[in-house]
Amino acid sequence: MENRRKSFLNEVTNQIRSKEAKEQVSAELNYHMKEAKMRWINKGYSDVDAEQKAIEQMGSPITLGIQLNKIHRPKIDWVLLALLTSVLLLGFLPVLSLGDNSNHYFLMRKMILVVLGMIVAIGFMFIDYRKLAKWGWVFYGVGTVLLLSLNLAPNAWINNTPVLLIGPVTIESIAALPFFMIAWACFFNRDSFKIYQFTLLFLVSLLFFLMIPSFATTYLYFAMVLSMLWWSKFKTRQKAIITGTTIGSLITLAIFSWNYQSYYIKDRITGFLNPEKVADGAGFLVLRIHDLMLNAGWFGGSKNEQQFIPEAHTDFAFVSITYHYGWIAAIFLILILLLILARVVIATQQVRDYFGKLLIIGSLSLLLFQIVSNIGMAFGFFPLTSMSLPFISYGLVPILLNAILIGVVLSVYRRKDLTKSAF
Repeated sequence: MENRRKSFLNEVTNQIRSKEAKEQVSAELNYHMKEAKMRWINKGYSDVDAEQKAIEQMGSPITLGIQLNKIHRPKIDWVLLALLTSVLLLGFLPVLSLGDNSNHYFLMRKMILVVLGMIVAIGFMFIDYRKLAKWGWVFYGVGTVLLLSLNLAPNAWINNTPVLLIGPVTIESIAALPFFMIAWACFFNRDSFKIYQFTLLFLVSLLFFLMIPSFATTYLYFAMVLSMLWWSKFKTRQKAIITGTTIGSLITLAIFSWNYQSYYIKDRITGFLNPEKVADGAGFLVLRIHDLMLNAGWFGGSKNEQQFIPEAHTDFAFVSITYHYGWIAAIFLILILLLILARVVIATQQVRDYFGKLLIIGSLSLLLFQIVSNIGMAFGFFPLTSMSLPFISYGLVPILLNAILIGVVLSVYRRKDLTKSAF
């Protein structure tokens, strides 16, 4: 009897090209055939006849396999891949505006980073994200160990921030974000996950981020976790209380610890609130960026004079593009970034798997807050900080981080029709 069923299932799965879909279809059909067999047995049929009836009820295995192959075929989001390619190519613009002295070096490295970013994004697309659901503690542990290493034994300091130098690779605290994103998706995916567990894990990890003087990374982590929290299974009132308490506590902590903050942080905040007062310090950058944005025409600033743009290919890449190539280029870049965000939102609506949705929400929040904050700095809406513009800013870690985020979205989208039924 089992041989008949196995033979039928083999004929069905032979028509299906995807290995992942084969495993799911076989398990699901086997379950439904067992249910059908029990119904025939309850009607008085013998075990052998009930098995045969259940198999016949399924119809032709070849026809069924062809139909299921169409339904369960893995999908590739070609639109998102095209948008990713476009924005990575636009990332060459800030490098091209640096000038001939450093152009060749940065261009060669930028090419390598772009290729690496595409490889990472496509590579993650082929990883079955569903297999990560059981490894939440491992990802949380890796992220925690990385933060502890940066707190206790950094190799060097760059821009007043501790980093780990491993050969030519510089690891910053932002590298811990994808590990924590996957960890929180795993935790929220569990029905047994409790409020007190969330509170403890969140406070511990947030404390480690706060110990590293990187406002940008802490801000991104905070925004990511709270965004995923609002998609969790907790009650709305619980979510509101947690969000309000956390934000209020951080504001209170910032107020009472102001006198103990480093000169670097105070200077940045003062430069944002009153740049003229510290025009010889952090206010200089604010005023400089303001002037550059004002003098950028529709097709770029004056070509006859070389203007100094601080960190033109990293944190202020958007300012560089706006000034050198004009508001037309800036608007086009913003449009591409908005289309990427919109495409990720659409993926959220199309995915049925809850764990997959959580991963997409985490990726979307990190992309969104990076984009809004970086462009907001250029317009004077946010204090100046080390916030990269996704896919545009130069650097290995920013490229890898955002490539992983897009790769995760592509992985979930690819398997949006492979979600197991509740059987």
